[in-house]
Amino acid sequence: MTVTCFIRYQIDPFQRDAFSRYAEAWGRIIPRCGGELIGYFLPHEGSNDIAWGLIGFDSLAAYERYRVTLKADAEGQQNFRMAQRQRFILREERSWLEDVPATRHRSREVQP
Repeated sequence: MTVTCFIRYQIDPFQRDAFSRYAEAWGRIIPRCGGELIGYFLPHEGSNDIAWGLIGFDSLAAYERYRVTLKADAEGQQNFRMAQRQRFILREERSWLEDVPATRHRSREVQP
């Protein structure tokens, strides 16, 4: 069973670029530390202060190993500190989702 950590962020809409830089850094850090970055998403229409991040793991045990590696990662520590200093994340919520295997990584397929 694979699991996905679904992170919902309430962000300062006036610091959208700062959140984007934060997310881009995780694009390098998360895979290096053992997570599968599915993606970070900024608001486009509708609410202007809600963003999301999705990170996949083979299991909750894999997530626990990732957390240990992440805490020791210098760039990860720097990214966390930058977010704390700039305060562009106002609130963060995490949910754990069980993947439906037949729906992960599906490309667009033309149906006959």
